[in-house]
Amino acid sequence: MTTPILELENVSKTFGTGADEVHAAQSISFGVTKGECLAIVGESGSGKSTIANMILGIYPPTSGEIRLNGTVLPTRRQLEHRRAIQLVQQNPLSSLNPKRSIGASLRLALDVHDIGAKGERADRVGALLEEVGLPANFARRAPAALSGGQRQRVAIARALACQSQVVVLDEPTSALDVLVQARVLKLLNQLRETRDLTFVFITHDLSVVRNIATRIAVFEKGRMVELGDTQTLFTNPTHPYTRRLISAVPVVTDEEAALRNSLAAGLEETNE
Repeated sequence: MTTPILELENVSKTFGTGADEVHAAQSISFGVTKGECLAIVGESGSGKSTIANMILGIYPPTSGEIRLNGTVLPTRRQLEHRRAIQLVQQNPLSSLNPKRSIGASLRLALDVHDIGAKGERADRVGALLEEVGLPANFARRAPAALSGGQRQRVAIARALACQSQVVVLDEPTSALDVLVQARVLKLLNQLRETRDLTFVFITHDLSVVRNIATRIAVFEKGRMVELGDTQTLFTNPTHPYTRRLISAVPVVTDEEAALRNSLAAGLEETNE
């Protein structure tokens, strides 16, 4: 069996104390193998963003362990850990410094992590931009001069610049229109294949992850209620909450319409 590159074992996170305690994540365990895209799906307040923040080291777990390549990640992350696990945020404009050019933002990632010879880093910036489908001369532009989709491509390039092992994608397409979403998802799929990247994809939208995820973890009220490969989860979901989520996905084909009707019938039987 392939050893997971990222593992969570009985990870919990509690905010507040006493009567004000909020159990944002409760005894979460899963592993992500190299080259996989695991989607974490749920409504607002389900705990998916809390899990992402613990993976990134923004929140320390209240209990449990997070391991990278079999080694427990410390509460205080070192530079090597921050390089290994990178983030692509939801809003591409707020994730880029408006006072820095695109090239300067990408160059900063190379400088901080000392990647490549200094004299070669300008060429690396251009290559990164071209890898995400942007012209190399975009390096001279400011973030405000780019469209939302172009800015998100820059954010993806910045994560690639660090030669990261795991990329956490926090609702990376929710601020984009449908056509741009499709293009960004296609890019992410291509990059995962060519670079053998590992993704943790955070979203509330099952219709998005159907096109990118290899497996899906469904979260409800701080608990992981279902975990399975994408095809099986969409065709044979076992938890009522998963069925409700899938029944809300827009219908595209007759087969999907039939599945939605069968799920709805199952929910009615459950509620009776």
